Amino acid sequence: MTFRLLPKDERFFELFIADAETLLEAARRLDELTNTYDRLDERIAEIQVLEKRGDEIDEEVNRKLDRAFITPFDREDIHALVARMDDVIDIIQEIAETFVIYDIDTTTEEARQLTGILAAQAVQLLEALGKLEGLKGLEPHFLQIHELENQADGLSRAATARLFRESVDPLHVIKWRDVYHELEEAIDAMEDTAEVLERMVHKGT
Repeated sequence: MTFRLLPKDERFFELFIADAETLLEAARRLDELTNTYDRLDERIAEIQVLEKRGDEIDEEVNRKLDRAFITPFDREDIHALVARMDDVIDIIQEIAETFVIYDIDTTTEEARQLTGILAAQAVQLLEALGKLEGLKGLEPHFLQIHELENQADGLSRAATARLFRESVDPLHVIKWRDVYHELEEAIDAMEDTAEVLERMVHKGT
């Protein structure tokens, strides 16, 4: 009788990268949506497909966690990493759907800048995850994600202030206040993801 003591090829790093690639694609689709603002139903459907793909990757990671005797990082950190990435994609989908639910007829310059920041964070996250297995060279990507979040904070505050200062339509204010809040949530969640990854790196070095 033979016993399989250790699992083979659990592919955690590949799955992390696949998850981050899906997140980046969703962020780019949202950025395209705010910049072109056409074919909204079609663009939202594309983001919804990416959200489901992210869920499938997360489920695969969790299945591998259940089977694995040894994991490359603490189980709770692996779970937190994929959960945070899932949070970001979920918020991206919510933002896209909000444009239709609120019947918003055009975007703002601030919204376009914020989705650009979110997409830029996603690029940095993917690049960091590509270096995770070697545990070297990730810090510049973390710093960039944090810096982008700081930029977004100032931009979001300025956008909300201008909204209350210049708009005479209370409904318009309510709609855009919610959109800016959701965008800020997504950017903050991206920073939370980076912080989980930072913790994994510090434990692994």
